[in-house]
Amino acid sequence: MFDSLLTSIPGVASADWPRLATATGVAAMVFLALWAARQLAARKYAQFARTEATEKLEIVSAAASRTTLVFMLLVAVFAGLSAVGFKIGVDGILHSVLAIALFWQAGLWASTALVEWLDHRRKATISEDKAAASSIGIIRFVARTAIWAMVLLLTLDNVGIDITALVAGLGIGGIAVALALQNVLGDLLASLSIALDQPFVLGDFLVVGDHMGAVEYIGIKSTRLRSLTGEQIVMSNADLLSSRLRNFGRMYERRVTFTIGVTYDTPRENLRKIAPALRAIIEAQDDVRFDRAHFAKYGAYSLDFEVVYYVLSPDFGRHMDLQQAINFRIHEEFEAMGVEFAYPTQTLLLSGGAARAMHPGD
Repeated sequence: MFDSLLTSIPGVASADWPRLATATGVAAMVFLALWAARQLAARKYAQFARTEATEKLEIVSAAASRTTLVFMLLVAVFAGLSAVGFKIGVDGILHSVLAIALFWQAGLWASTALVEWLDHRRKATISEDKAAASSIGIIRFVARTAIWAMVLLLTLDNVGIDITALVAGLGIGGIAVALALQNVLGDLLASLSIALDQPFVLGDFLVVGDHMGAVEYIGIKSTRLRSLTGEQIVMSNADLLSSRLRNFGRMYERRVTFTIGVTYDTPRENLRKIAPALRAIIEAQDDVRFDRAHFAKYGAYSLDFEVVYYVLSPDFGRHMDLQQAINFRIHEEFEAMGVEFAYPTQTLLLSGGAARAMHPGD
């Protein structure tokens, strides 16, 4: 009864079953060897991932650990049948299936290795080269899309589809898709422009119209800013590039201008001393480059001195610390010189010729 069951399989005679048993044993050993190799790669990758350094085998082990069971099973079956020269009626189908599985497995290996390598590059460069780190996410998307598009085309070619005609048809259909998805494609092209031109990078502080914040993430469709008040601002890449943005992250020093007004009854001798005193006060500070201090104009109720200096740091907190120190020193110096700060006043002439100074609120 068993022999009759065996001989009922097309293309398989009872004399072929010892060879089939050998093929099964070979397939089992190949499968176990591949499974053990995948487990070893997964353990090695877990060990490498726990360390900060990037070992050379980490990327290889990460890719090897993504080997699928379907691919290992197909390789084992093909190895077993090839070992004994066993051929059945579906031999051509098995070759095609194995080829397709190899394409997709190779795509998975390449995609995994690419992601691992780019992630390590991003971690390594984010503290040194923020421009390169911010473009890695966009490069990863484009590269993975290219890998899987190639895998799909090879698969279609292997099953007998004319990919030349398909690509030509996609070119015509792509026009309609591009029109329907022009906003999405506009953001995608804008993200590529950001990656190549690098108008800003991660960590830069941007002011775009009424919005401001530090760049937190640069994606395929949008860029996210973290505002000073804590909320996240999401802006499309196309809108961001079409706007006039101010990038304070590229600032290497800060120009500061302020005006001080003194009263009109300040003696001329003291007026001549004010500009040199302001210069001495500013030059006494660290991380500051003095530019100028002048008696600039006659104001509505004060004699105005304009002061310009540079803070040799883009940090806003450092700028405010220095400005505070300068303000205290100016107050001390003016007090020692007997110079009074001006504030809004009005003088009214009464009918008897007497004059009275009026202050706001009187």
